[in-house]
Amino acid sequence: MSKPRKAPISGQIRRSQMITTFGPGAMVDLPLHAVLIGGLEHWTEHGRKPVHEKRLEASIVKQLELPPETRVPMYTPPVDDEDPASPRAGVTSFVFPAWFVAQLEGQIFHDLAGKPYRTRPLVHWRGLDGGSYYLHDGKKVPVVPVRFVQACRNGHISDIDWHRFVHAGEPPAARARLWIDEGGTGGDLGDIYIRCEATGARRPLGEAKLPDSRVLGRCRGDRPWLGRNASEPCRAEDGDEPEWSRLLVRSASNAYFAQVLRVISLPEADEAVRKAVDTLWDDELAYVDDLDDLIKLRRKNKPKVTRQLGALKDADIWNEIERRRRGFEQDKKIKVAEIETLLACPPEAAHDEEPDDDFHARTRTLPELTPILAGRLERVVLVHKLREVVAQIGFTRFEAVMPDIDGELNLGVRRAALSRDQSWLPAVENRGEGVFLGFDDDAIAAWLRRERVKDRGRQLAHGFDAWKDARRLDKLVFPGLPYIMLHSLAHLLVQAVALECGYAATAISERIYAGAAGHGILLYTGTPGSEGTLGGLVAVGRRIEHYLRLALELGRLCSNDPICAQHEPHDRHEERFLHGAACHGCLLIGEPSCERRNELLDRALVVSTVDALGAEFFVDP
Repeated sequence: MSKPRKAPISGQIRRSQMITTFGPGAMVDLPLHAVLIGGLEHWTEHGRKPVHEKRLEASIVKQLELPPETRVPMYTPPVDDEDPASPRAGVTSFVFPAWFVAQLEGQIFHDLAGKPYRTRPLVHWRGLDGGSYYLHDGKKVPVVPVRFVQACRNGHISDIDWHRFVHAGEPPAARARLWIDEGGTGGDLGDIYIRCEATGARRPLGEAKLPDSRVLGRCRGDRPWLGRNASEPCRAEDGDEPEWSRLLVRSASNAYFAQVLRVISLPEADEAVRKAVDTLWDDELAYVDDLDDLIKLRRKNKPKVTRQLGALKDADIWNEIERRRRGFEQDKKIKVAEIETLLACPPEAAHDEEPDDDFHARTRTLPELTPILAGRLERVVLVHKLREVVAQIGFTRFEAVMPDIDGELNLGVRRAALSRDQSWLPAVENRGEGVFLGFDDDAIAAWLRRERVKDRGRQLAHGFDAWKDARRLDKLVFPGLPYIMLHSLAHLLVQAVALECGYAATAISERIYAGAAGHGILLYTGTPGSEGTLGGLVAVGRRIEHYLRLALELGRLCSNDPICAQHEPHDRHEERFLHGAACHGCLLIGEPSCERRNELLDRALVVSTVDALGAEFFVDP
C-alpha cells in the first residue's frame, strides 16, 4: 500500500516573518497566486507550540484592555513536518484581489490628443477561463493580479469597484469590459487610466491618490483575511460615518504594519518553578483545581510530570498556578525592568560558569577611557545569553504605530484584528547574545542644560509636531533628546561593528533605554536560525571603546554633506519630519535592525558635524 500524500502547499514563509511582514491580513505574492494571509482561525493547531513569557503576557492584557485575570495564550506559527501521514500544518490564505490584468501584448490606445497608451483588459476572476486565463479571440491569455486595491486607516481592505470608479458614480446597468491604459515608462498614476469599452468613459487613477480624495467612496468594513461574512462597521476617528477608502498599491511599504511587542526574558527567583509549570500547563496543570488535586497528580507518577516537577515543593507549584489564574501583573514597564536588570549585573569572575538559563550577563571592568568617552560611558555589560519573545497583537495600514520609548504600544491606537475571537496570539522566541552600554545620567542631564542642545531640541520637536499633524496622531508624545541621541549612536555602532563581529548588519537589533531608570543601548542578535550564538557581539563588547570611537568618526561626515547636516526637520517640502542630520549616507540602516523604522535620528546630537551646531553629546576634548 502506498503511503498517504499531503495536499501540495501554495508557498512557504519563514516562521519569524509570520508575525512581522506576513502576518494575518498581509498581502503576499506566491508563485502562482496573490493572496491575503488568513486570520488566526485559519491557522492549524497541529504544528504550533506554546510560548511562555509572563511579562509579555501581562503587557498584552493591558494593551488589549482586558481584565487583569484574563490569560491570552501565545503560540508559534504552525510548522509542517516531513511525515506524510501527519495532518497538514500551515496557514490558510485567500485569493486577493479578485481583479486581474490580462497580459495582452501589442494593444495601443490613442487619446484625443493622439498620445499612445499601452492598453490591457481589466478582468474580474468570474470572467476568467478556469480562474487562470483570459480568453481573447479564442486564445488563452495569462493574467496577473491588479496592483491597486482600496483600504482605510482601520485596516479594512477590499477590491476597488472599477465600474463605479470609471463612471464617477453609478455605472450603467449593463457592465461592459474595462481596460487599463498606461502611458509613459515611470508608472506615474497620472499616466494610468481606467476606460469603459462601451461608454468610452475614461478616468485617471491619479484622482484616487490625491490627498483627502473621496472618489473611492466610504469604507464598507471588509475584512477578507477573516473569511466570509467578516465585515464590521467602519467608523472614522472624528465621527460616526465610515472612513473614506484610500488607494493602496499592494506591494507598497505602507500596505501592512505589524504591531508587535518585544520582551527580553529576565531571571527571576522562581525561575525553576515557572519553567516547570510552563512545560506542563496546557496538558496537566491548567486543569488542577486545588492543592489536593496537585498532590494527587504527582502521586500518579506520570513520567513527564515527575521529570518536570522533580523536587519542587507542592506549595510553590500551587502558588504559581494561582498566580497565573489571577492574571500576570505587570508592575514595571517592559524596558524599565530590563535596564534595571542590566545595570545590576554582577562583575565578571575568573571562573564564571555559564548557567543553563535564558539570560546570562556580566559587567566588564572598564579601563581608563579616552577623553571623549570618559565621564560619559559608565558601564559595559556582556550578555552571553538572552531570549527575546516577540508577539503580534494587531496591524495597521498606511501609518505605522510603534511602541513608545518604554517598549509599550500607545493605548487608544486603532488596530485591525488578527482574528474574530482573540483567544490566542502568534509569537516567536529568539535566542542570542549581545552587549549593553550604560551612559552616565549626570552627563546626560548636564548635556540637556546646554542652550545649543535646547535649540536643537526645539527644531526636532517642531518636526515631530509637523509629522504628527500630517498623520492625525494627536496622542503621540515627543520621545525626548536622550532617546534620539542614543538611537542615532546605536545606528552608528551597528555599522561600525557589523564588518568585524561575524553578523550581518540586519542580524543586529537595537534596544534603546532612555528613561528615569537609566540610559543605555543594547545591541543584540536573537534569531531562530544559525545567527544566534556565534559570540561575535560579546567579543565586540570587550573592545567596545574602539568601536565607539569608530562610530563617532562615521558620524562626523556624511557623503551627502552639507545637505544632510543642514536639513531642517520641519521642512514641509522634504517631508522628513523625524530626521535631523540623517540620511541613507550616514544613519539609516536595514529596518530589521531598527526599533523605530529608521525614524527619530540626528547625528548632530551625537558628534559635531560640518554644520557645527554645538549640540553634540560627545564633545571633542
